[in-house]
Amino acid sequence: MMTTLTATTAQQAPLDVVTLGEAMAMFVAAQTGDLAEVETFTKRIAGAELNVAIGLARLGMNVGWVSRVGNDSFGRFTLQQLKKEGINYRQVTVDGHYPTGFQVKSKTTDGTDPSVEYFRKGSAASRLSVADFNREYFGSARHLHLSGVAAALSGESLALCHHAAREMRAMGKTISFDPNLRPVLWPSREVMIEQLNQLAFAADWVLPGLKEGQILTGQSTPEGIADFYLERGVQAVIIKTGPDGAWFKTAAGDKAAVAAVKVDNVVDTVGAGDGFAVGTLSALLEGKTLVQAVQRGNKIGSLAIQAIGDSEGLPTRAALAE
Repeated sequence: MMTTLTATTAQQAPLDVVTLGEAMAMFVAAQTGDLAEVETFTKRIAGAELNVAIGLARLGMNVGWVSRVGNDSFGRFTLQQLKKEGINYRQVTVDGHYPTGFQVKSKTTDGTDPSVEYFRKGSAASRLSVADFNREYFGSARHLHLSGVAAALSGESLALCHHAAREMRAMGKTISFDPNLRPVLWPSREVMIEQLNQLAFAADWVLPGLKEGQILTGQSTPEGIADFYLERGVQAVIIKTGPDGAWFKTAAGDKAAVAAVKVDNVVDTVGAGDGFAVGTLSALLEGKTLVQAVQRGNKIGSLAIQAIGDSEGLPTRAALAE
């Protein structure tokens, strides 16, 4: 049995951004050390595209998120979080046949990446397909954000990503793409590279990390990575360069490095890239320059890594102004 959620008046409003992907319940360890030894966890929400949706909504944008959740406690938890964050959930389906996925994440205190164990195989979100594309709903948005995580969930979800990109392009909308590589979810490295590049070629703005760009393009330098995509129709390539900040190049030939925001106390590195996407995309959609957009991306990315959880550090508009 599947249920489509009833829309309120607010849920019928036009969207600034629409995205799609998987939400998972996330259990964050309260103590450091091997997850096998940890006895206490805190439940939170996770998911790359959902993190971006949450961040954009906190900045005042009307954001739609398309997915499937199970008819279970984790699914209800996800819906509660969507409502709390003010995200449009009209195209979220409650699936009575498949469960909501979850993950378990370790706690670190030395700035290193925490270990994460995923339990998502056969999840409701992996059943996303072209049937979940509602042209009216997607068309009410002025921008589509896609990520390589949703593309990796299943062949059907990948087809939805390609279909959404084609349809939104045909409707004259702008598109952004964050590769968010998850090699373990793909049948092979070659398939991953081919499919993610096809999605990138359909985008206006591509936001890879430096290592991701090297894997996807075979180029070693930021400019080489950027040119690979710009030569195929992308308008701007914004590359996350870790502690150095970010570097971008546009189809017009404009390019610049933007320094990182110094962080003294790194709490949780997961979600930094999603925070960067939130800052960069929100600024571009507000008509800011690329330099201003990347500066905001670096700023929100720096805030994201100072809080436990994937989205807890993403600021409201008021907090960002401070």
